[in-house]
Amino acid sequence: MSTIKELRGKSAADLQAHLLDLQKEQFSLRMQKVTGQLAKTHDVRRVRREIARVNSLLGAKK
Repeated sequence: MSTIKELRGKSAADLQAHLLDLQKEQFSLRMQKVTGQLAKTHDVRRVRREIARVNSLLGAKK
């Protein structure tokens, strides 16, 4: 999990790459949830919130 300070220090390209990784992780967690293999249900919320943070920072950098 990246802190907001770490995210602010990244360039827009780095944030885009991080966002792509988070979206892949979110998809993986959703698939685990559907198949009943998800043990840490709080990870879904954590990833969703971090995606929102990255999107907010990308919007601010434009």
